[in-house]
Amino acid sequence: MIKIGIFGGTFNPPHLAHSVLSQKVKEILGLDKLIFIPSFLPPLKREEEVLEIRHRFVMAKIAFERNPGCEVSDIEINCSTEKSYTVDTLSVLHEIFKGPDVKFFLIIGIDNLIDFPKWKSPEKLFTLADVVVINRPGCTFKNVKKEYAEKALFVELPLMDISSTMIRDYVKNGKPISHLVLPEIESYINNNKLYK
Repeated sequence: MIKIGIFGGTFNPPHLAHSVLSQKVKEILGLDKLIFIPSFLPPLKREEEVLEIRHRFVMAKIAFERNPGCEVSDIEINCSTEKSYTVDTLSVLHEIFKGPDVKFFLIIGIDNLIDFPKWKSPEKLFTLADVVVINRPGCTFKNVKKEYAEKALFVELPLMDISSTMIRDYVKNGKPISHLVLPEIESYINNNKLYK
């Protein structure tokens, strides 16, 4: 059995919590591979909020591909001309990794599980992958729809109060971010004058 973790997100920008928490999940579940998928244009976010994909994709590669068994996929960049939906991405991945010996694990934060009713075909997601949910500061299962909470696999990890929103605000206000992102990510943001 080949166990593949799927970690999608805007990664706007990728930060230390993304790396640490995903590696913990990889270890706990014994995943053979972890694929990070930067969203082309997330359906639940306004287009003006999201940095263009070319920058987010490069930063994701810098942040994640240094870790063994991890890769960054451009599947949503190549497949999408408008909004990108996780259910469609997982369907394509099933075509790419054909075979009964492959099992997918979709890794999401509990905040995403709370928003599952807004996702495209959320019930179908559970047929395409095991939905693995990690805790996030300020979010609890009591806000999750019961039918989704019962199907999800909850993995409790140390809370890391870091968010991409926080980092963007820090950059905009001239605050240091060296404790929140890799040095290479900080350099990329500064060199390309992002989030100013």
